[in-house]
Amino acid sequence: MLEKLPDMLGHALRDVRAGLDKLVFNRCGMRTGHGTLAVGSLAFADHAPIPARYTADGEGLAPPLHWSGVPAGAASLVLLVEDADAPTPEPLVHAIVVDLPAADGAFGEGEMDSPRQDGNGAHEGRNSYLQKGWLPPDPPPGHGPHRYAFQLFALGPGEAFSGTPGRSDVLEAVQERGIASGLLIGIYERPDGSINLPDPRVQLAADPD
Repeated sequence: MLEKLPDMLGHALRDVRAGLDKLVFNRCGMRTGHGTLAVGSLAFADHAPIPARYTADGEGLAPPLHWSGVPAGAASLVLLVEDADAPTPEPLVHAIVVDLPAADGAFGEGEMDSPRQDGNGAHEGRNSYLQKGWLPPDPPPGHGPHRYAFQLFALGPGEAFSGTPGRSDVLEAVQERGIASGLLIGIYERPDGSINLPDPRVQLAADPD
């Protein structure tokens, strides 16, 4: 959808970004003295480009994800994906999955959209478009690289999430019950639309008389 925005708008907003400091991972105040979860993907490495297949420029599938190091005291896991570089006051939420089993696990390609956890209660929250499911990366053309933060939190005992929780619900739960966290950053950039256009001078030179 945002690929249709004019490049000049992306350039004008290039310095307007939510910021890494506004990610739930950095706002929850639980990293010091708490456990660390290992989060990775078979599709991309940490701080490496996300393949177009998993973005609005491709099939838009949710990428595969795996995690390990869940502490013994965890009761459930929460996954939150945010775009730290969205030109918005807060990071754009791309996915929320709550009440995941408190164990090492994984999502296959596309599985984040319909988590199968053997009836253990895992379900989706709402993204910034107020919908369930994976919101594919869709940065404005010319806005520069966007950092997509795949944040996983282990929560201690407490009530399960009800309804379709949003970002504020996740932040509250992590602040109250978080005991471990992990982070994977994927990068995606939509370049200026003009980059792939042929130079008209070259075309003219190549045309026959």
